[in-house]
Amino acid sequence: MKQNYTIPRNLLDGVEAFLRVADRASFRAAAEDLGVSPSAISQTVRQLEERIGVPLFIRTTRSVGLTEAGAVFHAQAAPAFATLVSAWEAARTLGERPAGLLRINMPRAVVPLLIEPIIADFCARYPDVDVEVIGEDALVDLAASGHDAGIRLGELLEADMVCVRLSPPFRFVIVGAPAYLDRHGRPQVPADLKAHACIRQRIGGSGVLLPWSLNDQGRAVDIAVSGRVIVSDNAAVVALAERGLGLAMVSEPLVVDQLEDGRLELVLDRLAPSSPGLFLHYPGHAQVLPKLRAFIDHVKAALASGMLDRLTRQR
Repeated sequence: MKQNYTIPRNLLDGVEAFLRVADRASFRAAAEDLGVSPSAISQTVRQLEERIGVPLFIRTTRSVGLTEAGAVFHAQAAPAFATLVSAWEAARTLGERPAGLLRINMPRAVVPLLIEPIIADFCARYPDVDVEVIGEDALVDLAASGHDAGIRLGELLEADMVCVRLSPPFRFVIVGAPAYLDRHGRPQVPADLKAHACIRQRIGGSGVLLPWSLNDQGRAVDIAVSGRVIVSDNAAVVALAERGLGLAMVSEPLVVDQLEDGRLELVLDRLAPSSPGLFLHYPGHAQVLPKLRAFIDHVKAALASGMLDRLTRQR
């Protein structure tokens, strides 16, 4: 059965005044501490007593003491109020300087390209920021999953996200190991792919297989490929292609080294489709917390200095 929990309006009004009067045993001293008049303190406490429905203080011309109800209220309200003040201070601190836990979600293949080159320097510069990097290829709801930001391809981003470009546009290319291509031939037209073993990729958690789509003079050509191996990790796709297990379709920056040293070859190069590139994205809050702002600025500086050249390299 659904419980009906109702929080009274202005529940905390007067609690600080009550606690200060109780601790000081004086309305006048409490008023001086809080920078208000004794009559204002007295009225505030009286309104609190009216809302609770019992007197909290025994007042005489010479002293102020707690009633039994006041003592019970003080015993529970004092530590609760202290916790609330501590929570307020902790939250305020996070808004003043880079501090707290920064959680970034990104495809696993991006971690060595982006995080590994900058993480040591970032942690040294911001010792009060703890960094958690979640590498997964599945699309996630940042707000629902508790992430501060994510990194994804531009075509996958929601319209309400604030985006920071991390890479120029790049292509998705089909690659294969020379030994595989020597054995099975080099496709000349898209239809030839149907006769090849293709290493397919499933979007983690969604059950959806990534489609193979080519660009034929501005016209998208979807190819129904097949293959015995399905993985959910970009790095695994590249590694298996290098081992000659079949053809793979991957983002070009992931295989620049392999293409340059001959471990992989391009297939149907002229038909490779383009992506807008990689973006760091986060919900459009009115104010970005300093920890995330520090990370964004650090990444921008690393891009400008060439530290992240592997992220932007193309052939």
